[in-house]
Amino acid sequence: MAEPTEAPAVFTTDNEPYLGLPSVLWFDRVIVWALDCSGRVAAYKHASSRELVPLQHAACQIIPQGINIALAIRELIRQAYLFPALVLMRPLIERAAVMSWLCLHPDEVPLWHAGWPHRKRPALQTMLEAMGGTAVGEDQAKQVKDAHNHIVHGDPIGSYHSLVPLGDGRVGYAPGKMLDSPDVADAVAMEAQCYLLVLTERMRQVFAQLEFPAGPGSQGIAARGVAFGQPFSSSGL
Repeated sequence: MAEPTEAPAVFTTDNEPYLGLPSVLWFDRVIVWALDCSGRVAAYKHASSRELVPLQHAACQIIPQGINIALAIRELIRQAYLFPALVLMRPLIERAAVMSWLCLHPDEVPLWHAGWPHRKRPALQTMLEAMGGTAVGEDQAKQVKDAHNHIVHGDPIGSYHSLVPLGDGRVGYAPGKMLDSPDVADAVAMEAQCYLLVLTERMRQVFAQLEFPAGPGSQGIAARGVAFGQPFSSSGL
């Protein structure tokens, strides 16, 4: 068996293993756009915090967390820790879904400010269906929810997402970096940017009084879909 190629302990922006994947490039572009938009909201908030309505206050709590999680997913892709990146997808989805639900149901914003109690807030699947608008049905929303539940809860189905080729026709469960799994990296980058797009569009909606830069678009997303179901269409943003 050939000796494994030694990889650096830490990858940088010029030698990361999945550099060149179009999905990673588009993820980077969406991140830059999201950070630009977030910076404008932050400047507005600090200049006129007393003018914010309750939905805007909620957005200022939820959306930065989502962007932060997306940045963590991007760094995990850079370091080839793809399974932990998948684990972080669930909290990113949750924040995109919650922010979308509050935009669609502003009467429930007081429930958010009251602590978003577990038995009173809507289920994730319900929020996913609403976030997708007419493009996402009950079955598809359940597929997204179930897939990420398997990954987070560590059951046998979720374990398949950490399989890697061993080079001799066999596969094993990766305890570390996944250096030869471009399909997984592609799926993670594509899915993460979908939910980051949702969060950023919601930010632009909630702070409609501000001027925001044009987005990078979603080329390739609508045609391809994501790892666990089709992405949510712009009609559901």
